[in-house]
Amino acid sequence: MHDSRTGEPPRSCGVIEVVCGPMFSGKTEELIRRLRRAQIAKQKVVVLKPQLDDRYADDHVVSHNAQRIPSLQARTAEEIRRHGMDADVIGIDEVQFFGPDIVGAIEELADKGKRVIVAGLDLDYRGVPFEPVPQLLARAEYITKTLAICVVCGHPASRSQRVTQEGNRIVVGSTDHYEARCRACFVPPKEDGQSQVEGKVEGSQAQSRQGSQTDRQADGQTDDHINSSDAMEAAATRMPGSPASRPQSQSDPRPSALH
Repeated sequence: MHDSRTGEPPRSCGVIEVVCGPMFSGKTEELIRRLRRAQIAKQKVVVLKPQLDDRYADDHVVSHNAQRIPSLQARTAEEIRRHGMDADVIGIDEVQFFGPDIVGAIEELADKGKRVIVAGLDLDYRGVPFEPVPQLLARAEYITKTLAICVVCGHPASRSQRVTQEGNRIVVGSTDHYEARCRACFVPPKEDGQSQVEGKVEGSQAQSRQGSQTDRQADGQTDDHINSSDAMEAAATRMPGSPASRPQSQSDPRPSALH
């Protein structure tokens, strides 16, 4: 239960808070907001980020809208545990870049009465759950799901669309590598790197070509049938004794039986 006076969890109780969602959804911004509130409350705060993430600064956690807070770099779960032991509140950005050992380290810190706030992607560029975030979601007391805006249709976006051709699961980047997409506009990559949309278009084109070929064959068969019928009719007119071969007289010379 949150403290009714401050809106924050009781300081004597350790908790895990997860802020997750796609890229450009405000995860880091929300993380910074909570950490600043803890600083205002005179709590000892330590902010950590993976060494892999060097997009904006080495010594700050920086959001896409340029909000920032001083931070330390960490490479392993053990470093997270060591830095967190001397703090009341631990903030971890881009938690998906740490290995599975981070789950045990975060649980240990929470068990010792620490408030641990993490932010990270819940789905990777394929739309697949991004470990270890699902494990943290299952263990967290508080979960916040943030959504971005789909750049294609403007609806709420829950996926991160990679717009480059890299096949690695972890590719650090910003708008030069990713776009926010909704469920309908998201195009998961195929194993060979070709998007499903491209495959669908090519398949549709192949079906169209096959259908056109079938139509042409059918038209050819119809023309052949018509030509054959014309030839048979022409041959019939040339046969002796056929009605078409007898000359038509203008008048019958025989007398009429009726007068």
